[in-house]
Amino acid sequence: MRPSTVADVVKEKGGVCRSRELMGRGASSDDLRRAVAADAVLRVREGVYALPEAEPSVVVAALHGGESACASALRRLGIWVLEPQQRSHVWVGPRGRAHPHPGCACVTHRDAGTSAFGVVGVVQALVQVERCLGGEAFFAAFESAWRLGLLSTAMRAEVRASLPARHRWLVDIARPSADSGLESIVRLRLHRLGIPMVSQAWIDDVGRVDFLIDGMLVLEIDGKENHARPEQRHRDLLRDASAAARGYETLRFDYAMVLYSWPVVERAVLARLEVIRSRRTR
Repeated sequence: MRPSTVADVVKEKGGVCRSRELMGRGASSDDLRRAVAADAVLRVREGVYALPEAEPSVVVAALHGGESACASALRRLGIWVLEPQQRSHVWVGPRGRAHPHPGCACVTHRDAGTSAFGVVGVVQALVQVERCLGGEAFFAAFESAWRLGLLSTAMRAEVRASLPARHRWLVDIARPSADSGLESIVRLRLHRLGIPMVSQAWIDDVGRVDFLIDGMLVLEIDGKENHARPEQRHRDLLRDASAAARGYETLRFDYAMVLYSWPVVERAVLARLEVIRSRRTR
């Protein structure tokens, strides 16, 4: 079998496959060695071959012994994932063998099913995120996937049914309207505090704001890059001034405050709400 033919078979298998699959199509050990020497395929590890252009996350997963999963599978689709230290997540199945390798920092997933190579589906990856990274990370990823149009009604129901009972309510309160996973996390935390809010509320002369609480308090959540440009900061200040001119109060928090200083955020919100509500009773 020519090196190009070996590469064609690997391509048919999704870019990564085992030597036994290649030999089942007529390749010999010598054919595989020639294909590697010709740079038609890469030898990932013993018995596993990949195309040179195969997605790196898929190759790392194959090197470890399975499929790209959990947070890794969602990131490649542009889904927002809360994981401060990005790691390679690999599904090897309940009885699959993990292969530690140089520089290995992989998270091995062993949920039910038969793993192969490639990438797990969105539903499975979301369920894995709940088990691996917790309820908040799941909620943010679920809303992000929904907003991107990656979850049908049937898929959302499948995710809910696959979650432990204690976290199924997260699917019930999820919406596809959050602009970022950070907003999803803030909404979830406010919900847990019993604070009613309107997400993506429209205010005349201001535009759409992230949250409107009690009809008077505006919450704006700035992402990591929100103030990278001076003109963005200027626009934010203009919006805050326009909101103030219409009688609204604005609290603005950034990525680091939400994730690493939440108690400060919570105290600020509760304090301003107390002031606003006390004014109404006078």
